[in-house]
Formats: sequence, C-alpha cells, structure tokens
Amino acid sequence: MATISNFEDLEIWQKARNICKMVYAFSQKPDFFENTPLRHQILRSSGSIMDNIAEGFEREGSKELIYFLSIAKGSCGECRSQTYRALDQNNISQIEFDELYKMLAVESKQINKFISYLKESKIKGNKFK
Repeated sequence: MATISNFEDLEIWQKARNICKMVYAFSQKPDFFENTPLRHQILRSSGSIMDNIAEGFEREGSKELIYFLSIAKGSCGECRSQTYRALDQNNISQIEFDELYKMLAVESKQINKFISYLKESKIKGNKFK
C-alpha cells in the first residue's frame, strides 16, 4: 500500500465526500427540503462518514483509525437506512435511491476492507514509532 500523508488522499474519504455532495443535492429538492427532520439527519449521517475517516486518520494511530472507521461504516449504514426513508416518503426517486444506495454499499465494503487491512498490518501509525 502506498504511503498516504493526508486523509484527502484516501479513496474512501474521496468517495464519502461524493456521497455527501449527492445527499446535499438531493436534500435541496423542494419535497425533500420540507422534510426537515429527515433532511437534517441524512445530512449529518453522510457528513459523519467523511468526518470520521478524517478524524481517525489525523489521530495517527492504527487502533484509533480502526475505531473511527467503524463509526464511519456505521454512519454509512445509517445513511442507507435514511435513503430508504427518503424513497418511502417520495423525497427521492427510485433512480436517485439506486444511485445513492450503490455508492453507500460500495463505501461500506471499502471501509471494511481497509479495516481488515489495518488489523492485519504491522503498521501502527506515527504515534507509536
């Protein structure tokens, strides 16, 4: 694995940012915008994915990174669940649902693969050199 010096270089963070952008765009549609509780909740959960990846990376220890990645993965699941709610309440179309759901499912799998890699790796982070 290549050395990564910034969380912005992580593919999982970049994808989380794209998810967050997509959720924000969907949430600006008039029907969705009026559903304030769900709109706020899905915006928070999508933002939590990228924020927890960043926070874990910045702590410079693999155990802490794994911990925050697991929170990011949980936020990914929360956002997927909220995506169903948005579909069921006609805040997004089936096509929008399918696109966002696929992105979230891929993100969850990639976060899980990164967690598995870190658990097997001898790299412990700058904190423990």
